[in-house]
This record gives sequence, C-alpha cells and structure tokens, in this order.
Amino acid sequence: MSDNLWYRYITIYSLDVETFFDSNDDGIGDFQGLIQKLPYLKQLGIDCIWLLPFYPSPNRDDGYDIADFVAVDPRLGTLEDFRQFLNEAKQQGIYVLIDLVVNHTSDQHTWFQQACRDRNSPYRDYYIWSDYIPEGQHKTIFPGEEENTWTWNEQAGQYFHHRFYREQPDLNIYNPSVKDEIRKVIKFWLDEGVSGFRVDAVHILIQFERPDHVNGEDHEAILDDMRRWLDEYNPSAVMLAEANDDIDKLARYFGNGDRMHLMFDFITNQHLFLALARNTAQPLKEAIDLLFKVPMPPGCGYVNFIRKHDELNLGKLKEDERNEVFDAFAPEEYMRIYGRGIRRRLAPMLNNDRERMEMVYSIMFCLPGTSMIRYGDELGMGEDLELKGRESIRTVMQWSAEKNAGFSNAPAEALPYPAVDKGIFSYKNINVAEQVKEESFLQWMTSAIQCRQQLGATTIDKFTMLESRHESIIVFRYDEGGKRYILVHNLSDIPATYLLTEDIGAVICFFGPGILGHNRELQLGRYGYAWLKNI
Repeated sequence: MSDNLWYRYITIYSLDVETFFDSNDDGIGDFQGLIQKLPYLKQLGIDCIWLLPFYPSPNRDDGYDIADFVAVDPRLGTLEDFRQFLNEAKQQGIYVLIDLVVNHTSDQHTWFQQACRDRNSPYRDYYIWSDYIPEGQHKTIFPGEEENTWTWNEQAGQYFHHRFYREQPDLNIYNPSVKDEIRKVIKFWLDEGVSGFRVDAVHILIQFERPDHVNGEDHEAILDDMRRWLDEYNPSAVMLAEANDDIDKLARYFGNGDRMHLMFDFITNQHLFLALARNTAQPLKEAIDLLFKVPMPPGCGYVNFIRKHDELNLGKLKEDERNEVFDAFAPEEYMRIYGRGIRRRLAPMLNNDRERMEMVYSIMFCLPGTSMIRYGDELGMGEDLELKGRESIRTVMQWSAEKNAGFSNAPAEALPYPAVDKGIFSYKNINVAEQVKEESFLQWMTSAIQCRQQLGATTIDKFTMLESRHESIIVFRYDEGGKRYILVHNLSDIPATYLLTEDIGAVICFFGPGILGHNRELQLGRYGYAWLKNI
C-alpha cells in the first residue's frame, strides 16, 4: 500500500486540547499536557489525532470563531509547544489532522475589523455585505439561537452575512484574495508538519449566498482549489470533509478523486441509531445499500463514527424516524437541540449497557472505511445536561478519581467545562486510572482497535454485505489476497443465530463473544457479535 494511502488503515481520535489535560494547573488543557498523554493514546492503538480548533478565539463557538488562522491560542501554549507536540506524535507514529475552518472568521479577526472601519478597505470584500436583508428564506445553522443570517453592523453601515453565529461573519470565497489567504493557511500548517485537515462544514461552504450572486458561478470550485494547493505542498496529506448532505449530492465532495480524500459518513451514522431504536438491522442495511450507489473514486473513503463533538444530527432522517430515535435515546426535550439532534454521549443514551455499547462500536470498526472515536468514549464517559447547548458533551477528560477528574489541580471554576461529578457517570466511577486495572470498556476498546488493525483497509471495493434471514442480524465480508473476514452483529436484545454458508470456508472467531458451533451455526447473545477469519 502506498504511503499516500495511509489514511485508509487508521483509527482517528478526536480531542479538544483545552479539555484533555492541563499541565500547568491554570485550569485549561494545553499542548504540554497533550504531549504527556501521547503514550496513553499510543497504548490505546490510536494512529491519528484530530485536533479541534486551537487558534486564538473569543470562544463564542467553542473555538470555531477564529481570530487568527496561523497562531496558537496562548491559553493552550505557544507555536513552539505545538511543534514539540507534532514531533512527539511523529515519534509515536501518530499522524495529526487539524481543523480547516474557511466558512467564516471571528468578528474579532483583523480582517473583519478593518472591513468595518473602511468601506474602501481591500478587506471589505473579504466578507458579504448588503444595504438590506434580501428577500427569501435565510436558514441559520443554529435554529433557536439565531433568527437571521444577516446582522447590521453600525460601524460598517451595512448588513453582513453569517450562516453560523453573528459573531462569525461569512468569508467571501469568490474573492481571489480570500482564496489566496486560504492557500496561505494550508501551506503554513503543512509546512509545520500536520498530516492534513478536517474541513469544517463543507456542505455549508459551497452553499454560497450573496445578494449580487452571478449565475454560472462555480460553487464547488473552492474544493478543487484546496485539493490543488494541498497536493502542491504535500501530496501525502489528506482532507477530511464534514459534509452532512443528501445522498445524491455526496459524490461532488470526492469529485474524480481530486477533491476530498475522506468524508464523514453521516448517512450510516443516522440510520444506525434508527436501527438501534428499532432493534433491527434493516435501516442500517438500507443506508449501506444507498452508499454503495455513490461513486467512490480510487483513494477515497468514508470515516465512520458514533459520536463527535457536535450534536447527534438526525436531520437526514424522516420526521417520524427522527422522533423514533428521540423517543428511544432522548426522551426529554432538554436532551435535544435545534429540533434535529441529541446532545448526549453514547453510554448514557444506551443506559450504560456494556454489551450494547460494545456491539455498536464493533459495527463501527467493521464498516467500510476509516474509524474514529472521540475522547472519553473509550471509557464510556457521560454528559452534563445542565450545561447549555452542545457544551453538555464537551466536559473535561476523566483521568482519575482525584480532584477535577485528574484533569487539573486548578480551582473547579477555572476549568473550561466542569468534570461530570454526578451519578454513575461521575469521574469517581469512570476514569482512566480505574479502567486500566480491570476488565473495562477501555480494555475492550483497546482490543477492538488492535483487532481492527488485522482487517487492514476495509474499503468498499473489498466489501460485501451478506444476506441474513434474521432481521436483527447484519453480516459483512471482506476479501483480500486470499484472506477472508466475516463480521456478524445482532442488533437485538434477543439472542439469535447465523448459519455460515459453505462458500465462506473454514473460519475461527478472533474477536467477540459469539460462539461458533461445529454445525457452522454462529450463536449470538443479546447484542452479540463475532469477527471471524479464514483458516
């Protein structure tokens, strides 16, 4: 396998530096703290770290309102600290992806400040302005928190456009000068040594909107531009798209293999939760069948995930389907957000049911594509629903039963978000120090990641979904170079069996609690699963 395809084998770990580990006891996680925890991530089996924004920011939107694209938030350390982290990660054999956020800037960014001060400034056209609010619908990304996508700026004497919060004015990506700024940002971080970018909200980026829109403008040209710049500066670097779009629009993000390398699989993710709500595999099977109809150029693939730092977005489900998932996993209104999502982590959604949690992550590791887990999910961390909005799932990492979950010795009020300290998900019950000593979810996750490495590149071209007579069972097969893997999951709490066909050949179970009988009958308990390989 070419080194340029390294991203097809990996397990990605998503984390926010400010909530991971505090090295200097000021209450804020930092790069020196992250460096100290790299051996933990290596032991877990992580191949790649995806860092959420670590740039200077007023933090209106958890760091996505960026005030300087080529600097490090001084709360988290210095650029030299970041360089040391990259070097240490490389020594551990861990790749690093960072967020590339080009939809907007913070309103505190010098570009916007200068644009507001002077209508004749070259920075004025870095943003989108209007003397009036244009007619038509202007949907915000955060319904209930923002009522419009146009806000009046007194100093500028015009309305400016923003799809996100009003503190995040949209960039005018048609301006050649803005494109050049994006190019410079890409080059800067590639020169520093990052392995690529997770590109924020790409589906929003290409839904460009402005009053003087010219028919025929290529909304997707920015995707071609970014890939060209990436290949120019480091052809082995990758771009991972966040594109929660309709199934018939997904192909445009891959292009002909000359746009995004990877894309989060929101379709399967949402239908997996529908399958869990119904205790049947059918919605998951249907989602995978849909994905197979999307052209997949060589070198491209999906990133599979269960939860990430945003809400569990169910916007691609039908309303009645979405309500089924709400009823099952967010029965109270305060557990939901934006009318489309759930602001909870997986473990509490599943009532801390260890067997079900294992089955869900086992499915994720077996799906075609790359795997991603979020910090703390390897422990079964919970959320704090007393925090507002999506902050509920952004609490600090739980390292031990000590003060502030072992995250920091600072006063609790100095932390960016408090440690979960109530109920069964309290840091006193769920933390790394305890779980490294027992047969824990952390130990299970470590084993799962190790076994996942045996599967190699679980790409769509090597994948087959086999038939099953039982509605709760889903079966995957991968074939490569004489090796065959059969991966079977029972999505129900009722035990079930799966009869292996003769053409599968002789196999053994190398991961999971499933029991393979002499009559080729695979016995699966409640939420049972088994990873089989040929012998």
